[in-house]
Amino acid sequence: METVSDITIAFEEEGEAVVEELDKVVIQKGVWAVVLFRYQERSRKTGEFMAPKAAMRRYQKFKGEYRKRDSVNISKDSAKILVDVLGKWLEEGLLGDAPDGDV
Repeated sequence: METVSDITIAFEEEGEAVVEELDKVVIQKGVWAVVLFRYQERSRKTGEFMAPKAAMRRYQKFKGEYRKRDSVNISKDSAKILVDVLGKWLEEGLLGDAPDGDV
């Protein structure tokens, strides 16, 4: 993964998709990249894809390639809290502009 656009959460085993990426939003670019994913995993029991999930991952560019450093899975309840709190903070002017290099 040499560029942020190359980063994916999709994963295959023996030619079969195990994790399918449904959407991706790059939140921050640069030496440290932050990417929000919507994805679904295949059930090992049924072979069917399960309900979509969300995860935010942080990558560090090292020797020309991005490597995953941190990951946070976001549940439906956590997503609601994040949307509510960040929306409130934005309305109240409690968040400033992003530093240089951030989207």
